[in-house]
Amino acid sequence: MKYVIIGGDAAGMSAAMQIVRADQQAEVTTLEMGAVYSYAQCGLPYVVSGVIDSFDTLIARDIETFREKYGIDARVNHEVTAIDVEKQTVSGKEFELDYDKLLIATGASPVLPPWDGVELDGIHTVKTIPDTKAIVAELNRVSRVVVVGGGYIGLEMAENLVELGKEVTLVERGPRLAKIFDEELSDNIHKEAQKHGIILKYNESVESFEGDKHVRRVVTDKGTIDTDLVIVAIGVRPNTHFLDGTGIHLFDNGAIKVNAFMETNIKNVYAAGDCATQHHRVKERDDYIPLGTHANKQGRLAGRAMVGNPRPFQGIVGTSIIKFFDLTLGRTGLSEVEMKEIGYPFKTISASISDIASYYPDRKKMDIRLSYHAETEQLLGGQIIGEAGVDKRIDVLATALYHRMHVSELEDLDLAYAPPYNSVWDPIQQVARRKK
Repeated sequence: MKYVIIGGDAAGMSAAMQIVRADQQAEVTTLEMGAVYSYAQCGLPYVVSGVIDSFDTLIARDIETFREKYGIDARVNHEVTAIDVEKQTVSGKEFELDYDKLLIATGASPVLPPWDGVELDGIHTVKTIPDTKAIVAELNRVSRVVVVGGGYIGLEMAENLVELGKEVTLVERGPRLAKIFDEELSDNIHKEAQKHGIILKYNESVESFEGDKHVRRVVTDKGTIDTDLVIVAIGVRPNTHFLDGTGIHLFDNGAIKVNAFMETNIKNVYAAGDCATQHHRVKERDDYIPLGTHANKQGRLAGRAMVGNPRPFQGIVGTSIIKFFDLTLGRTGLSEVEMKEIGYPFKTISASISDIASYYPDRKKMDIRLSYHAETEQLLGGQIIGEAGVDKRIDVLATALYHRMHVSELEDLDLAYAPPYNSVWDPIQQVARRKK
């Protein structure tokens, strides 16, 4: 059986490992358009600041391990430009391969609009190790940086550049940072950015860049910003442009539609990771939230399905977390904007509560926001921002969302308690008890 996998990172190599472990006679070929396999993209901003001391640390398994230990024909610099689903072949420059089973795990690429001057040196995106190496190579000559985009990557890059002593200006075309959080919590994020010297530009859109060979100015609809380096972090787009003419069904943003077994609508063709959709358990429909956690799970399940040992993907609930200086920003489920878009009638409870027992030293405040269905009382979402204790509460809420618990049932959970770790009533239980 010939298995071809397009993409050599999280989803692709998770699938490849499942295949070689289940079928020792399998012929597995992986095609990576770059030169690096199986690395942790989420760690890239922390290499910039030196928190992580080496790019090599981010590589889970190098290419020689896949080739020599597992017998995978792992190829680099092989960009697939076409798939023939009738002949069951994939092709690119100077190569063509036939397959019995095909997995598309091509990931996503940063969005870089065709702004005037975007080709100037010193304008970067952050997605791959080569992307980030190019940034690091310039940093000794840089004192001022403009970060375009106030989402997770923009915030992480801004933090790590500030840690290096750079003057950072963050340009956001909307009215606030981290729009996946409700507006009521945004002020926490803004204050933290300003506390650490980030210059914030809201409701400001980039129009072009100026410079000689290297970028020197960012031109917006409100003026110009002098800079030595630009990081563009305004989102990603699924890498599915080469699928034209295949008949593979795509989501509205170009992601590949898959079922619970990572199958596309075309026989013997699967998809997983940042190029594919994920079923959202709370929205009860397909969604697109590209994260490494989803890519690894979907890749693993795609590999199982391809060798005839299927197990369904159970979906996502929209969980994410980020460190931003002294704060942790965590959320799961639906935001207020999403609930309104779907049309769910909802109620929200908010409170500021200590992460541990109120009498124990070094306690920190957490701002907690829970949302639930106004009629059924099913929990719909949770958001927490604070200096400590956020991560474990978000994971509890994510588990509750997965099991479609009602907000009042949070009170019944048997959660760990000792004064250095918690109150007798956990903070999320204290908030849930305020339900009217």
